[in-house]
Order: sequence, then C-alpha cells, then structure tokens
Amino acid sequence: MAELDAARLRDGLTGRYARVDVVETTGSTNADLREAVENGAGDRTVLLAEQQTAGVGRRARTWSSPKGAGLYLSVVLRPSGVAFSALGSLSVVAGLAVHAVAVEAGVDAVLKWPNDMLAGPERAKCAGILAEAVGGDAAAVVLGIGLNVLPLGTDVPAGPGGLPATSLAEQGATTTDRTELALALLTRFDELERRWRRVSGDLTAAGLLDDYRAHCATLGQQVRVQLPDGTALTGRAADLDAAGQLQVDGPDGRRHTVFAGDVVHVRPA
Repeated sequence: MAELDAARLRDGLTGRYARVDVVETTGSTNADLREAVENGAGDRTVLLAEQQTAGVGRRARTWSSPKGAGLYLSVVLRPSGVAFSALGSLSVVAGLAVHAVAVEAGVDAVLKWPNDMLAGPERAKCAGILAEAVGGDAAAVVLGIGLNVLPLGTDVPAGPGGLPATSLAEQGATTTDRTELALALLTRFDELERRWRRVSGDLTAAGLLDDYRAHCATLGQQVRVQLPDGTALTGRAADLDAAGQLQVDGPDGRRHTVFAGDVVHVRPA
C-alpha cells in the first residue's frame, strides 16, 4: 500500500490550508491538534497520520486506525464570527464533504446523524466525524475525520446498535489512492466550510441544510437515541432544525430536539 504523499498534499492544498503535516504514527490526530491549539496553532492547520494507536470517536469510543488502511486526519478551525451555538453544525459540513468524496468514487453512501457515513446495501459504517471545541472561550474547533479506505480486518468491533465496519474498497470504489482521496476530501471540506463561515455558521443560508437532509438516511427512520444522561428516546426521526439538530417525534406525541446522542436505526418508518 502506498504511503500518503505529503509533498503532493501540500502542493494540492496550497491557498486552502495554512499547514499540512503527515506523521507515520500517533495516538490521536485530534489529541495532537488539541495540544497544538493550546500552543497557538493557526486556523486551517491539518494533521494526517498513517496510523493511530489511540484513535477516538464520539463518547471516547475507540476508532480503529490500522496502518495505511484509511484516512485519519484532523483540522484546526478558528471560525471568528461564528457563535458557539453554531459550532456543532461543523459535523454537518464535514459529513457532506465525506459523502461527496465517497459518491465521486462510485460508492453507494448515506449519512447517519450525527456524525457517521454508511456505505453499501448493508449500510455499514465507513466514516466517522468528531468535532471538539478547544479552550475556555471556544476560540477553536478541532475537527477529526476517519474514513476507511481499505479493509480493516475481522477484529474491528461493531459500533452502536451492532453497526459493522466497511471500507471504500469493499464497496467497489473506483480509487483507493489515499493521497488522491485526502486531496479530494480536504478540498471539498475547505469549499463547504468557507461557505458556512461566510454566513456565520448558518447552515440554511449556506445552502447546506437541505443537502444534508437529502443524504441523511436517519430521517424517516424509527430510531432509538441513547442520550448523554443515560436515558433513551424512541420515535420517528422527522427532521433537522436550523442548527442541524435531530427532531424526533416521540410516542408522547411531542417533537423532541436532540442535541447529542447515539442513534440506532430500528426500522424504516
């Protein structure tokens, strides 16, 4: 398997990102950039790793990151003028970028709220996103993306709800060149994030909310949402609000807005 071409990445992303680094191995690119932010890392600093030994997803879950099998990257964003309440919608922006790259590679893919991309007829997990505000004044966000490019092997644990893992290669992607895919992903994300930033994080004004709705397989599903406080909400995933938060019609006849939680698709509505 070919290693990521750092020179090609820097050349291809000139003018889009302030700094692009590739490391052989690290614990977590998000953890590294969180520390870098504390030391003054600038807006649009990017770190990619060939391997992560302690990759993490939401709620501190492990993200399997075997050497050379995927894209493991994080970006520092300092979106001045965007309110703290709008920062969570960066996961919507990143989801659209990941989805576009998969579809352009010929993969049947959909988005699963809040931060996953599923692929193939079995709707297995192919990518995950983690956005973390850094600093007491939330002056920066570290956005991490993990995209499975090559098969991960059989020892990868299933995600919430027993969701299995898959990769672009297993779903018939037209390319598995990780440098090419990284260039496409970071270019697409740059374009979408700049649209989002220009309108102060307003997904609707940026023209991104309807795009996400169109590709979000969660909508219309009967779901079970495991909430951060340990309780669960069941019902029909009806819509997304202006901030990209899930709206669930519950068994009590009320519409509930879900700010964060693990979503399991129970069955089509």
